[in-house]
Amino acid sequence: MHDALLWEKKGDKVHCLLCAHSCVIPEGGVGYCACRINEAGKLKTLTYGKSTGFALDPIEKKPFYHFHPGSAVLSFGTPGCTMRCLGCQNWAMSQSPRESKRAFDIPDTMPAEIAKMALRENADGIAYTYSEPTIFFEYARDTILETKKLDKKKFHVFVSNGFFSEEMWKMAMKEKLVDAIRIDLKSFSDKFYREYCGALLEPVLQSIKRVKKSGIHLELITLLIPEKNDSPEEIRAISDFAASLSKDVPLHFIRFFPQYKAGDLQATSEAALRKAKELAEEAGLRYVYVGNLGGEDDTFCPKCGTKVIGRIGFSVARNMLRDGKCPSCKTKIAGVWA
Repeated sequence: MHDALLWEKKGDKVHCLLCAHSCVIPEGGVGYCACRINEAGKLKTLTYGKSTGFALDPIEKKPFYHFHPGSAVLSFGTPGCTMRCLGCQNWAMSQSPRESKRAFDIPDTMPAEIAKMALRENADGIAYTYSEPTIFFEYARDTILETKKLDKKKFHVFVSNGFFSEEMWKMAMKEKLVDAIRIDLKSFSDKFYREYCGALLEPVLQSIKRVKKSGIHLELITLLIPEKNDSPEEIRAISDFAASLSKDVPLHFIRFFPQYKAGDLQATSEAALRKAKELAEEAGLRYVYVGNLGGEDDTFCPKCGTKVIGRIGFSVARNMLRDGKCPSCKTKIAGVWA
């Protein structure tokens, strides 16, 4: 166990301020995430040092399409999540603290070791991913600080469900921890969030707004689940919200495959993904992507239609940007390119 950040005493209980569940935890108890425990009146985190493994990934795999395309990121995460999505694509890792007493029986990998690993592997940055970065915020924070001691040029990206607290985001901004964040906007229905995710919609929307206001690079993603969040009305609501932030916010729609406790559902059809992209573009969004449909993940200039970045799978086949601009008409393409 490791000392947690972002909490306050409430009598003999502790009030966790890390995520939007805002748990008040009695002595000896754990929060909703099952990853933070009240030990003798102090909040401790169980995730510190407990990486489930490391991989050197293309940043497009996260997916980030408008942030240092073609770069390589050292990716890692820990057991646990602030949500309990019924069809979680990574449930064996995200839900293990709720389902096994041995979820954290993992050898420690300390932040300084990860920083050295990032240098050794020539990673351009580090991605805090696979599970919700909020759940291992202290571990992520110390890894970022250790990496900055060795190489300040390496970037740090969060792959998040957006259910984090305002206090967490303020600390991340104050300490300049995060360079980009990709947030799941799983639905535009609070009922869906309550029943399918064990969470709420509004805190996610507020997090997305805070990120956009902060100026940190933001991309959004929606896993389209048949008969759950794939209606035209739902897709329009998601698209309109994204467009209200900026028509330059990249929005990704990806295919759902039956997993975990949603094994009775169907996989997303190609037609549904294409329709979602069409509706999002009708809402005015300039950069809309669909997953697992080869040849449709390229980036085009919104003004003249020139293909400025060509992708094959998770690899950049060709990057034609010049100083972040279209080579044909010189239009600035939204994103972080250098």
